[in-house]
Amino acid sequence: MTLDESNDIRPLTVELLRLARPKQWAKSVFVLIGPAYGLTDLERPWLDVMLEALIAAVAFSLLSSGLYVFNDIIDVDRDRAHPRKRRRPIASGVVSTTTAWIFAGILIALAAATTLLLDPQYRLPAAALLATYALNVVLYTLLIKRVIIADVIGLSLGFVIRVIGGCVAVGIWPSTWLLNCTFFIAMFLAFGKRLGERATMGEHVASVRPVQAAYTTDLLRMTVVVTAVAALVTYSAYVQARGEQSPTSFNLLWLTVLPATYGLLRCIVLLENGAYDDPTELAAGDRPFQAGLALFGAITLLVLWKSVSGRP
Repeated sequence: MTLDESNDIRPLTVELLRLARPKQWAKSVFVLIGPAYGLTDLERPWLDVMLEALIAAVAFSLLSSGLYVFNDIIDVDRDRAHPRKRRRPIASGVVSTTTAWIFAGILIALAAATTLLLDPQYRLPAAALLATYALNVVLYTLLIKRVIIADVIGLSLGFVIRVIGGCVAVGIWPSTWLLNCTFFIAMFLAFGKRLGERATMGEHVASVRPVQAAYTTDLLRMTVVVTAVAALVTYSAYVQARGEQSPTSFNLLWLTVLPATYGLLRCIVLLENGAYDDPTELAAGDRPFQAGLALFGAITLLVLWKSVSGRP
């Protein structure tokens, strides 16, 4: 391979990586939530359980990347009108549509192949959840995203499917608490993204996301607050239920309510001010939010570790 050929390949490799949106892989943490909280209900070694969950998270990450490529191919014209999305590889013309289709197929095939690493008894259910997730995203991209409220529900179901997928990959079923909390948090993120877009793009927002023509800023403010409150109340009720199971000791999980409340309210402030137009970008760039998230994670891990520390 000549030096010129190497220089041609390297930028394409970087652009394909950008096209896969590795930052969005953080959303696959939802795949791990159910198995982590369900460790106390499983008799198997906790390390084996979390390894299976991690394999499922990798499968969902690869699949979501393939579907992001599909979405970018379908939305290329609208992305070119967006101040930030126009720099995406397909919209900017760096990656051709043909190359993008091939790349999407490879990522989706890798996701399917990853499920073969799971325990044989959980392999088929996990693959079925991956297929359900893919169907949900395709329907959203082609139809649902143009329908007010249904667009947010469609996105939120994707997070719920991730949670269920992580659970079935290790042989458990998620609690109603977990599904409700996931659903409301996902709705909060989706409504927050739309509110952030209106704050950053103003009257031109409908040209990039047509459903925004049906929303108003006041409506989005209300839905963001309502879903944030619903998520906090649901999570607080779950924490209370956990405490009632051990009435003789302090419920350490209650401490997580503090950073959870701070993180959600800070997210609202930053989206309202137009500092970010995407909660995912906010999570990747805002230090105070990251500190709150780290504190939430540390306390949760401590509580979960105490519950399984006496097990192999």
